[in-house]
Amino acid sequence: MAGNPVVLLLGGFTVGIIFWGGFNWAMELTNTEAFCISCHEMKENVYQEYKKTRHYSNSTGVRATCPDCHVPKEWLHKIVRKVRATNELYHKLLGTVDTPEKFNARRLTLAQTVWIGMQKTDSRECRNCHGFDFMDIDSQQTTARTIHQLSTGWRKTCIDCHKGIAHTLPAEFDKSAELDDQHERMEKENVNCSLCHEGMATAPTDDDW
Repeated sequence: MAGNPVVLLLGGFTVGIIFWGGFNWAMELTNTEAFCISCHEMKENVYQEYKKTRHYSNSTGVRATCPDCHVPKEWLHKIVRKVRATNELYHKLLGTVDTPEKFNARRLTLAQTVWIGMQKTDSRECRNCHGFDFMDIDSQQTTARTIHQLSTGWRKTCIDCHKGIAHTLPAEFDKSAELDDQHERMEKENVNCSLCHEGMATAPTDDDW
């Protein structure tokens, strides 16, 4: 005999609530700093670097934790990120970066993966806290003010200039090359050098950089 439709409906509804609650509980559990540093690869490497930055400790006491920077807040994007994170579990089992030596050997590859992802999303997680529309540009230091004003027209995003803001840059990364490209573009667009180099009224020489 077929079951009572009302009982079946209520049963299905209850099971759905339990499943959804459990799913969200697991999502939130894996979306905390404590979970991120529960493996020694993270705790002994990038976490120690992060603790020395303003994202960890500053005058206001406002902190950006691991998931704030590396996990989207929007539900769909968060799910996609969690699915991709299963690859990290695979490498955990393999011991790909289980020593500082192994980690540093792959640091550039790991960093570039994050940088490319942030470029594709227009530094979405950075903008959760740092909104261009709410920046008081006039109160910023001269160089920061100049670059921020130029960045919109240049179609630049946060990570283009702020690599290494929370973690040590890979030894192979050539930051001077990026600065050279920036200076070359500013020169081509006749950006006033004195905006960044106070007192400089003419085009800079190589020694000025």
